[in-house]
Amino acid sequence: MTQASNEDTRQLRRGWTTGACATAAVRAAYAALLDGAFPDPVQIVLPRGETPSFALAVEELGDAFARAGIVKDAGDDPDVTHGALIIATVRRGEEGAGVTFHAGTGVGTVTKEGLPIPPGEPAINPVPRQMMRDVVAQLAAQHKDAGDIAIEISIPNGETLAGKTWNPRLGIVGGLSILGTTGIVHPFSCSAWIHSIHRGIDVAKAEGLTHVAGATGSTSEAAAQKLHGLSDQAMLDMGDFVGGMLKYLRKHPVERVTIAGGFGKMTKLAQGFLDLHSGRSQVDFDWLAAAVKSLGADESICESARTANTAAQVLSDAAAAAPGLADYVAGQALSSARNTLRNAPVLIDIAVIDRAGAVIGRAREDG
Repeated sequence: MTQASNEDTRQLRRGWTTGACATAAVRAAYAALLDGAFPDPVQIVLPRGETPSFALAVEELGDAFARAGIVKDAGDDPDVTHGALIIATVRRGEEGAGVTFHAGTGVGTVTKEGLPIPPGEPAINPVPRQMMRDVVAQLAAQHKDAGDIAIEISIPNGETLAGKTWNPRLGIVGGLSILGTTGIVHPFSCSAWIHSIHRGIDVAKAEGLTHVAGATGSTSEAAAQKLHGLSDQAMLDMGDFVGGMLKYLRKHPVERVTIAGGFGKMTKLAQGFLDLHSGRSQVDFDWLAAAVKSLGADESICESARTANTAAQVLSDAAAAAPGLADYVAGQALSSARNTLRNAPVLIDIAVIDRAGAVIGRAREDG
């Protein structure tokens, strides 16, 4: 028997997203703006209820601003932002303006459609924005403050680091994005992650479950679980490794598997990719243009698809001309999944999920 590798057996240390670090820095800086003292360490509440504390690396209090910085710890994940300094500067905003966001040095600005933040806005994603609004609201209520605060996030050397990411291709210029949906960075180990998927299937089968589901992210997972009323034990932590899940199901079948993901990820599965990570597979926009054309769209829509920045942009632009695009992608994704499962006695259900958690495309095999 071959000895397991260290990658498979050692405990991988989780880390924190840029969004979590920025939120903690905002909390510390706003607290100092209100009462002159920086909490160190500073604690925040993450979207799933975790309460990590962060040590401050920067503290600066001026006449009309407060600034706090936190060094990002990505754990054992090979993240380009590991060790980066995430700085939040807070100032009084205009009366009635609420919380506003600004890109400082090293934080990018969105310039193209198709991302969850519109062009012209700093590349601070929706969940981190909400986390920052929440900490401002909490402190404002405690201090009976209006909470009209301008938040500037900066990352020294962020523009250089961004050159190692997909930001330039996505039209995010000037630096990095502030990301994260849970606040936690889970260590990226291909073999360890796939191993955990296998164990999830084993456990589900041992529990007598006949229907399991794999999703590319938390929003898709919640949608798939609600769609079918599945138990937590039926939910496999698939992530980008749809191939690892399907190949194991080929040898260890259950009656039905649901695969759920966003339009971009499901497009890559439809194109035949079995690893959906952005570093190892990309959306083929010529393929999407051909799909739109097959659904009856005119050449202008097809050309828009070919030159689109993201798959989400294609879906939006083709909404009227090719309303069945998500269903088409689901059908092609089902074909790819079936090719991988071969003749295994597993029925496949594909669900394409939008950013709000709604099912926008379906394809399924009936037994």
